[in-house]
Amino acid sequence: MPSENAELRKVGLKVTLPRVKIFNILERAKEHHLSAEDVYKKLLEHGDDVGLATVYRVLTQFEAAGLVLRHNFEGGHAVFEMAGDDHHDHMVCTQTGEVVEFVDEIIEERQQKIALEHGYEIVDHSLILYVKPLKSDKK
Repeated sequence: MPSENAELRKVGLKVTLPRVKIFNILERAKEHHLSAEDVYKKLLEHGDDVGLATVYRVLTQFEAAGLVLRHNFEGGHAVFEMAGDDHHDHMVCTQTGEVVEFVDEIIEERQQKIALEHGYEIVDHSLILYVKPLKSDKK
């Protein structure tokens, strides 16, 4: 718990049990993109008594403090992932909702070049590819 406490204090948030529990869930989740409902279900699975409204409030506070990133992928609901130094883009399957993270240096270089050609500098960006599985020829 000490590292979570330090992270919360570093961004100016008071260390509370709900914040620590939610931080831990986000940090340790196998799935990198969790909705507020996903976090709430994981809290319930661990027997933690934290309400859904508290989960939403804490996630919003974490986003404002720069601890998490909010993504509004197609499909309507927001998902959250821990903010990190490593930039990556996303592919979202339109059939299953699966989110795949990827990095492609050629795409990154091309985006920089396009911005420069138009007289701009990229300060931030988000690339989301909406994909579907390839149709199989097997019948």
